[in-house]
Amino acid sequence: MANNVIDKSTWAIGGGALLGVGIGLAVLKTSVLWFVGSIIGSIGLGLVITAIISSRTK
Repeated sequence: MANNVIDKSTWAIGGGALLGVGIGLAVLKTSVLWFVGSIIGSIGLGLVITAIISSRTK
């Protein structure tokens, strides 16, 4: 078999999105803008984590 290296750094984006939805649901009663902001912020955090992880593996 070939030596396949699976890069799981992209999982940080999905994990960040799920984290943002969870936080957003907690603050949904406060404001809808906080809900959207938490999702956007967590996706951005996931992208930063992905960049850090992928730069360390190369």
